[in-house]
Amino acid sequence: MKKLKMLLGTTSVMAALLLSACTGADDNKAPKENTASHTGHEGMNHSGSGEVPAGLKEAKQPKYPIGSQVIIHADHMPGMDGAKATVTGAFDTIVYTVTYTPTTGGKPVKNHKWVIHEEIENAGDKPFQPGDEVVLNADHMEGMKGAKAIIDSAQQTTVYMVDYIDTETGEQVTNHKWVTEDELSPAK
Repeated sequence: MKKLKMLLGTTSVMAALLLSACTGADDNKAPKENTASHTGHEGMNHSGSGEVPAGLKEAKQPKYPIGSQVIIHADHMPGMDGAKATVTGAFDTIVYTVTYTPTTGGKPVKNHKWVIHEEIENAGDKPFQPGDEVVLNADHMEGMKGAKAIIDSAQQTTVYMVDYIDTETGEQVTNHKWVTEDELSPAK
């Protein structure tokens, strides 16, 4: 009887572990539609390689030079708002919010922040305007690269690549692309 109880207990624990390992397996398959608190970045590649698109120019006099300690004031994804960060890159460019339907299917991602000019196919020298149709070369999220998009807004600014600790999971995020200058403040 004791062996039977141990076997049942072990089986129950193993079943619970197996089920918990399986839940959420598809969480990052396709981006979800935006909500009020988070902007559809569940499928986002939080960390990046640090590689930047060809033609992107380093900022000559950024407000936050490389190595600066900053606080992020953006909720592009859970665990970002209020995070302490280190600037790993600063670049002068045009940033866009875009609406696109992922190449992997699913609902449109609305007002995605941020895609930079150099991450748009055949961008050229002139900025895009709200309403323009473009093809994305960015791969911040699954299904983004190659997706057709509509420009929602455009702004000339300095964009930053940052390392930070996710405030919800405690995980290190490295070379996150992109936050804008107005989404940062000096760390105290």
